This record gives sequence, structure tokens and C-alpha cells, in this order.
Amino acid sequence: MHNSQTIQVLFFIGFLVLICGLLVLDLGVFEKKDKVVSMKRALCTTLVWIGLALGFGLVIYFFGNQIHGIEDSQALAEVSAKYHEKGFNSTDIPFEQAAHQYNKRLTLEYITGYLIEYSLSIDNIFVMILIFSTFAIPPQYYKRVLMWGILGAVVMRFIFIFAAGALIAKYEWILLVFGLFLMYSGTKMFIERNKKEEMNPEKNPLIKFCSKRWNVTNTIDDHSFFKKINGARYITPLFLCMITIEFTDVLFAVDSIPAVFSVTKDPYIVFFSNIFAIMGLRSLFFLISGMVQKFRFLKIGLAFLLFVIGVKMIIESEPINFEIPIVASLLIIIGILAVSILASMLIPEKKEKN
Repeated sequence: MHNSQTIQVLFFIGFLVLICGLLVLDLGVFEKKDKVVSMKRALCTTLVWIGLALGFGLVIYFFGNQIHGIEDSQALAEVSAKYHEKGFNSTDIPFEQAAHQYNKRLTLEYITGYLIEYSLSIDNIFVMILIFSTFAIPPQYYKRVLMWGILGAVVMRFIFIFAAGALIAKYEWILLVFGLFLMYSGTKMFIERNKKEEMNPEKNPLIKFCSKRWNVTNTIDDHSFFKKINGARYITPLFLCMITIEFTDVLFAVDSIPAVFSVTKDPYIVFFSNIFAIMGLRSLFFLISGMVQKFRFLKIGLAFLLFVIGVKMIIESEPINFEIPIVASLLIIIGILAVSILASMLIPEKKEKN
């Protein structure tokens, strides 16, 4: 194994060790008891996860070139042409200066991707609330269900992101398909923004499969996913709820992962930004689940965000090749989210007349 490949592997392993360590602390040390999470604790935990995500952005800012084991100008030019903008100036200037420019761009891509994924996860929270309600899960058990849901999501995102990255590297026209799909998803979300969400577990294929394979109990008296009743093994509503959340996250990943690929083709940056957004999803759920309905224009903002990202992905691909600067992309995303949130707060909702 070449030295650059060794550095690349060690960087990725280090990231996975960091994430596993944070999960053990968050889920195994600080959250042992089943209890309802207060708004204050949810706010503190959310800020901690955002701080950790931004802190990792600093790691990329100083050591981003080590993600692919880049140690000279030639390697930097090759990686840049593969994942970022072609013709990146790295051979006409000293390597240290070129690496600094590269790391700076990488950091902006990471932060933009993180913001996209974190924003779109809010729409996921709408559905999570409905799922918990459908299965009648007591609030004190939300944490455990979300914990295992997050672990499953990390594994699924790893598979999806690197599979998509390999396809894009081989067939760049897939970006056009992603762009059209995001435009369709944004349009669909806008049209159905006022549609009442419904959840029917009996129609879910995974629930059907589990119900046929195992005995199911409707009783919830602790946080167990499996129980023994009269010598027979049963699965509980908590397990079915967790499976449904996993299935839902897969569906949301179909939108969010292509959206982040509109910012960068580097699967590592997509993965890093996705994982930190997912890790903060649990605390974000507890923070905004009680007030998510107040942001009534947020769904419109997310729909518009998906549509704009789809357009960006199309015009930056062949044959148009019109590149939107990463800073402009970041400002557009922040602007869309800010307008939708401010509109929800400032424009009063009209009351229906009897």
C-alpha cells in the first residue's frame, strides 16, 4: 500500500473511531435512564453536536488534504480534477499554498453539505413524530428507538454514499438524473405541503415481513425490543417503530444524498457531513418536535431548496458546465432557510371562519 493510501485509510479509520467514541459517550454514558428529554437538555445537546460538527470542519481546514493522502502538487491536481473543479491551480504555486486553497474549498463544501443535510432532516422529524404517535410509543422510550435508528442510518448512509460516489465517478451523467429527481422532489413537496401525513403500519412491507416472521405483542412496559411471553419470543412495538424509522430514513436519503453531491463529488466529504447531521438528529428531534408545526413555511422553504439544488446540479453538469461558486451556494441555502423561518414567525396564520 502506497504512503498516500495509508494516510487516507488512517484518516478514515480515525473518523470512524471518533464517531464510535462520541456515540458511546452520548448513548452509553450520558443517556442510561429512560426519561423524557427536556427542552433545555435538548438545546444543550443540539449545540454540542453543532459545535462538534464545526470543530471537525476545522480539522478539514488544516488537514483536509490528508483525507486522500495528498502530499505533493501532482496528487493535489489529480484529486481536485476527480472530485472538485477541473483546472484547480496547484502546480504553478508552492504546494503549501495550493493545499491551503484546497483545504479551504473542502471546508466550505463540508459546511454547505452539513447545512443541506441538517436542514432536510427537519422534514424527517415531521414523519418521525407521526411514527411515534402511530405506534403509541411513550415519550420516555423515544431516545432508545432513535439511538438504534441513528446507528442503522450511519451504516446505510455509508453504503449509499460510496456506492453513489463510485457511480458518479464512472458515469457523470448520473448527476443530471439526480438533478431532475431533486427538482421533481421539490415540486412534489411544494404541491403536497398542506397534505395531511398519514401512517399505516399494516401497509409497510418491512412491518408485514416482521409480523409474518415473529410474534408481535402490543404491550409496552419497558424499553425492550424483544420479550419472552409464556416461553415464546415476541417483538414489541418499539422494534416495529425502530424498523419503520430506518425504512423512512432510507427514503429520505434518496433526496438528501444527491443534494449533497450537488456541492461536491467527493464521497468522503458527503459522508462526513451526512454523519454529523445524523448524529445531531436525535437532539434536534427533541428540540423542535414540540414546536415544529409553528414553522408553517419551512416545508415550502425545503421544497424550494430541493428544487434549487436540482437546478444547480443540472447547470453544473455537461453540456452546460456553468459552475456556481461554493460560497454563493452556501449563502443561497442560508437565505432560503432564513426567509422560510422568518416568514413563519412574522406572518400570522389566518384563522378559519366558522
